[in-house]
Amino acid sequence: MSGMKVFKFDVDEAYAKQHNEMVRDTRSLVASGVTLFVLSVAGAALVWFLVDSGSPWHILGSLGLALFGVLMLVVALLIPRSVGKTQQLYDAHPLAPAIITERAGTTVTLTALVNKNVDPAAPPAWAITSRVVHPIPNTPDATGTKVPVAAVGAQRSSRDQQHWMTITPMPIAWGTPDTDVITEARKAVPQEQWVALQKAAKSPELIERSKNSVVEL
Repeated sequence: MSGMKVFKFDVDEAYAKQHNEMVRDTRSLVASGVTLFVLSVAGAALVWFLVDSGSPWHILGSLGLALFGVLMLVVALLIPRSVGKTQQLYDAHPLAPAIITERAGTTVTLTALVNKNVDPAAPPAWAITSRVVHPIPNTPDATGTKVPVAAVGAQRSSRDQQHWMTITPMPIAWGTPDTDVITEARKAVPQEQWVALQKAAKSPELIERSKNSVVEL
């Protein structure tokens, strides 16, 4: 089975900010970091003014909370830079096949066939990963629907730098409202990869294990 290649298209950044759940998650993390900074500084001030100046907690408590708050602010400011623009995300990660494997209320489960290898030139190490998302724009939410995605590798362990620990399927439909581009991306995925994914998706137990995880085939 052949490997994966990047699918190049022009990302509509305004559209992606509205629909791309990875972008929304990043904004939520930034907001959480800023909120923790404000709460920590407020807590440090309270400790400074309310705890007896003779207590070791007067300095330790206020200093500890203030430093924690500053750390959270730094992390919040660095997150967008580390993630990059949405166009950069799509351009840096390979096109992969995904299908909708579950539909429950206002969410669907998107299951993707991915390559665990960090080095795209190495022989593929095939796996599946699943993510619960809201219905994808311009895409039927029926189970079995084919959804072309970019497979965004994120984490590696210190013991294994050659393989991704987490890979997030990022639908092409999150980056553009152009249905012709989405159709082109779907056709660009090799048929053998769709077949391998559909075969793996027949196992409910495998799908369950792959939620927010990467399960090797």
